Amino acid sequence: QVFSFYTYNYNKATIMLINRDIICTEDLTKEEILSIIQLATKMKKDPNNEKWVNCMSHKNFIMLFFSPSVRTHLSFSTAATALGGHAQYITAAMGRFKSRFVDGETIEDVAQVMSKFSCGIGIRIMENEISFYGEGNDIIREYAKWAEVPVINMADDKCHPCQAMADVMGWAEWLKNKSSEEANLECLRGKKLLLTWGKGTLARSWNSPQAALLLASRLGLNITIARPDGYDLDTEICHKVKDYCHLNSANFSIIDDPDEGYKDADIVYSRHWLSSNAYVDGHLQKQVETDQALNLKDWMTTKKKMEWTNNAIFTHPMPVDRDNEVESEVASGSRSAIYTIAENRLHIGKAVLALTMGNL
Repeated sequence: QVFSFYTYNYNKATIMLINRDIICTEDLTKEEILSIIQLATKMKKDPNNEKWVNCMSHKNFIMLFFSPSVRTHLSFSTAATALGGHAQYITAAMGRFKSRFVDGETIEDVAQVMSKFSCGIGIRIMENEISFYGEGNDIIREYAKWAEVPVINMADDKCHPCQAMADVMGWAEWLKNKSSEEANLECLRGKKLLLTWGKGTLARSWNSPQAALLLASRLGLNITIARPDGYDLDTEICHKVKDYCHLNSANFSIIDDPDEGYKDADIVYSRHWLSSNAYVDGHLQKQVETDQALNLKDWMTTKKKMEWTNNAIFTHPMPVDRDNEVESEVASGSRSAIYTIAENRLHIGKAVLALTMGNL
């Protein structure tokens, strides 16, 4: 489904999202996605509006972190508090969770019990906590199957819906009007997004780049993916992105040149991600991935490369591996949108909580 954002039925979309899981933007209609981004924009401009400051009063949101985070933890805990509720932080080490390698409680039991203590469950599971690509997404969907409350994907190895919505919200603010009280994503249509692989030490999942691609292609952006041999993203997702571009009469290309894609780019998204051979016998080969990546020295976003763009903004979901993925001068430069997008994680989190489990 492609997008036209000029009008939407806010009340209808709000009703449709109550008690809904948010696992991937692919599971949401254009109205539902827009209702989240529009409400996030309003909350950013008017954080103390009586319409939402108590919409989670006396409600508890459980955050289950298999994988660590700064922005995700802070954004959702702050969001719940700002809406009058409470966010409860839990790690896998705080319980006995069954996995391929450890005996413990089944997902059915954990999800059912958590449902008795909360209005919703957020889960984050990536890289070192899984044994093959897609397992993290499968686990979150298994929680959603058994939970009696909404399940929010706070990042798995395949997708990161809240990050993607914060991304496009931030891109639109930079390219249109930061002070607007309405989200105008139409300004993104026809812009060129370069998603470029960057050398780095953090050995990260495909989630954020893939989530950004899925949403950007539905919005009508022209897409160029630049990556070295061996670093292809999920084939099925790339096919969906290509199809969305075709439906929007937008360009789509995948290249293996570290420089070519910068020409005429409006948005440069540089990030390291794992190779397609990252898991061996159920284990992430992190040191191998890191050593292999650092040898690809041409794959870094630099000030010189940014000069080849159409005065592009620089975007990154963070944490940034400075002077590996991108020169620090670019990440901290006047065209860097990284802090705007990081802030937007709070407002998207507030909108997601309010629309799926709040009393608006």
